[in-house]
Amino acid sequence: MKNSTLRPILALITAMILWASSFVALKFAIRFYDPMIVIFGRMMVASVFFLLIAYQFKTLEWKTRDLKWIAVMVLFEPCLYFLFEIRAIENTTASQAGMITAVLPLLVAIGARIFLKEYLHWQTIAGFVISISGAVWLSMGGSPSQSAPNPLLGNFFEFLAMLCATGYTLILKRLTAFYPPLFLTGIQAIAGSLFYLPFLFLPSTTLPHEFHPIPFAAILYLGVFITLGAYGLYNYGVSRISAGKASAFVNLIPVFAVVLGWLILSERFTVSQYLASGCVLIGVLISQFNPMRVKK
Repeated sequence: MKNSTLRPILALITAMILWASSFVALKFAIRFYDPMIVIFGRMMVASVFFLLIAYQFKTLEWKTRDLKWIAVMVLFEPCLYFLFEIRAIENTTASQAGMITAVLPLLVAIGARIFLKEYLHWQTIAGFVISISGAVWLSMGGSPSQSAPNPLLGNFFEFLAMLCATGYTLILKRLTAFYPPLFLTGIQAIAGSLFYLPFLFLPSTTLPHEFHPIPFAAILYLGVFITLGAYGLYNYGVSRISAGKASAFVNLIPVFAVVLGWLILSERFTVSQYLASGCVLIGVLISQFNPMRVKK
């Protein structure tokens, strides 16, 4: 395999491992800190680290026509995406939330058909229907617990987050043709910090009164390794291969998320949920048998 292909593939696999671990880190962080504190904290940490290296982009030329696309991109992710994801993690398990991410490649395929006029094979549609059915089954099979009070609602929020991620991926592919992936990652972090700052002053937000080392470390981890690291690696991968192929790597997140949820949080699936998870993955595999083709 050529280095030109190997590097983006390794970058995407690493990004998927990091993203899977983010569900676990979020679970740790929101046990002691308000969700809005967690989101703003990770964005601020990532922004600070980016500003330390921002001098690299001082000669970068902006294209006025791209400003609207950058604005829509950051609105999708991180702004709306993390609002949905934090609500998902509050209500469901890290393993189930990770499993719902398996529908992202199919959503990207459908989005590419609608907005980029790419050919959509019937197997992709069939796989989408099977995966969504599995996701619903997985959600219905979840029993409320202390760490997952409302799995159905939480999984629905995670699905909304995946819709935002779909819009983000399609726009990102356009922008990486003109701007470095790390630069776009930094813009995301700064925009996220500004977006979530007002949330800190809402009456519903509980400001921290104590220092908790492990949750605080989780926020640092989310800021540096996820917001900058995972997104930077993913953006790099998308800039080197097609959006459809890059989004297919998201299929690895459920596997990593389930393993990490089991190892670190002692989460378990019921027999019904294992079958539902299999249904999700089978749907994804069916959709990948015949990749998208562009009409000639």
